[in-house]
Amino acid sequence: MVRVANRVVLVTGGNRGIGRALVEEALDRGVKRVYVGTRESLTHSDTRVTPVIMDVTNAVQIERAAENVPSLDVLINNAGLALYDDLTDPSALERHLAVNLFGTYSVIQAFLPLLIRSRGAIVNNLSVNALAPLPLIPAYSISKAAAFSLTQSLRILLSKKGVRVHAVLTGPVDTDMTEGLDIPKSSPEFVARAIFDGVENDEEDIFPDSFSESLAANWSSGAAKALERQYAALLAEAEPVKS
Repeated sequence: MVRVANRVVLVTGGNRGIGRALVEEALDRGVKRVYVGTRESLTHSDTRVTPVIMDVTNAVQIERAAENVPSLDVLINNAGLALYDDLTDPSALERHLAVNLFGTYSVIQAFLPLLIRSRGAIVNNLSVNALAPLPLIPAYSISKAAAFSLTQSLRILLSKKGVRVHAVLTGPVDTDMTEGLDIPKSSPEFVARAIFDGVENDEEDIFPDSFSESLAANWSSGAAKALERQYAALLAEAEPVKS
């Protein structure tokens, strides 16, 4: 497990919503430094905060950011895109995949050497829509399902390198993304606390709000989780491939 106190954390999409709440929660828990990835400049009164210009779809910015971060213990992939669509326009799906899947993948690859060195943690902020699509935002749901599969795959592949990989399966949160939905929502601050609690408690899959928490009890003993563990065991038992 990874404790946050006196560690170095990076949060993408850290300028608003859940991302901003994650930054504040990290500071409250005594981090040594928190890098805040944003597409625009950011100022913060706490000297432990270091803004990093990083659009997760921009390979040059990601590479430059990685060069300017000397050490890292926890990478939180929070940057995301959610737009209403009906799957009639393929560009909507492409845009969601570019941010929510390939953006997440690119950031992980860029910072992975630092995380292997620190035996740190990757935290991917996903959605319960990764488990079942919401028809109002199908392209978003598809991209989050793909990102969840990426998370599960990396969890298995990186376990031998000492890197923990956590999936955060959020329900409705009171952010810009859900502004037009008249439904019960959890606060970003509540979700941020639950995310860090989940990381520090070494929970592989984190259900950080009242809506998603209702799924947690059956998830760990369900068929999908059992199959994930079965596949992980196959890799653990496999002989190394000889060249």
